[in-house]
Amino acid sequence: MNSLRHRLIGLPALTLLITAAGCSSADDSASAAVPSPGTKVAKLCEDLDRELPSKVDGQDRRDPEPASELTAGWGDPAIILRCGVTKPAKMTDPEADGAEVNGVGWLLEKQGDGAFRFTTTLRTAYVEVTIPKNRTADGAAALVDLAAPIKKAIPEGIAD
Repeated sequence: MNSLRHRLIGLPALTLLITAAGCSSADDSASAAVPSPGTKVAKLCEDLDRELPSKVDGQDRRDPEPASELTAGWGDPAIILRCGVTKPAKMTDPEADGAEVNGVGWLLEKQGDGAFRFTTTLRTAYVEVTIPKNRTADGAAALVDLAAPIKKAIPEGIAD
């Protein structure tokens, strides 16, 4: 993680980047693989689950299957949060794109299906948020809504 050099882009630029992805239908199934972190990270993730808002980007909470305190979802198709994921390989790329939104650093990865996956940086647990392709026009609104709970539940630092 120490070798990661984020190119920080402002919220307006991030919104423009995500908006450029366009809108179309995506898989509406609400399912997410449940991470399997160690005990310390699992406890942080449980704390985060208690702090998560009932709405993200104006969408009601609709958790994915299988039910877990390590995953959460909002809307249909769902914005999916997974806490306790492993360190993304891209995290060590010095040219990786990153952003800071309301005091939370994020690694940005565009997925092959047009979705965007964001993973927290410089936190003691990795939190991943996937925004489906047809929700990317809303920009970083989901990250804005999730920043306060992440800052409250997941301390700054380097994840194991």
